[in-house]
Amino acid sequence: MPAAVFPKSRRLLKRKEFRRVYDEGARLSSASFAVFHLNRGGEGQARAGFSVPKALGKAVVRNRLRRRLREAVRLELWRIDGPWDFVFHPRKPVLEISMPALRREVERILAKCGTS
Repeated sequence: MPAAVFPKSRRLLKRKEFRRVYDEGARLSSASFAVFHLNRGGEGQARAGFSVPKALGKAVVRNRLRRRLREAVRLELWRIDGPWDFVFHPRKPVLEISMPALRREVERILAKCGTS
């Protein structure tokens, strides 16, 4: 079951971690976001990072996009086995769709990554 928190151990925080996913990973897209994914190999838990471009709006809008996507990912990330890293790039539709729909889209894209 999903944890009530999204601990730092499950998040990508450093530029170096993001860069590795971009450089070595693959990209998948959906209507609401793009996701880069990389299997780190070895042991560990799945981790996720979020990158919201300034083109999507002012800080208030970008933070809302990030919060909505982070919650949807938090609820689905526990299903992933293995040391996967994901970087999510939300698009404007994330603000418009319902949370259950966003969660289904995250679940679908994670399954496409071949991780579940």
